[in-house]
Amino acid sequence: MTTDDRTADDTPTSPALVALAWLVVGLPLAYGLWQTLVKASALFTG
Repeated sequence: MTTDDRTADDTPTSPALVALAWLVVGLPLAYGLWQTLVKASALFTG
């Protein structure tokens, strides 16, 4: 094996694709956390 062997993992990932992936994961996560906090506060405040 030489150092010139390249695999698909060596290709750089587009920053836009990384941002899109974070949005796809982060938005539902943030919404779920928000809903959890709202329902938890309603549980303790009546």
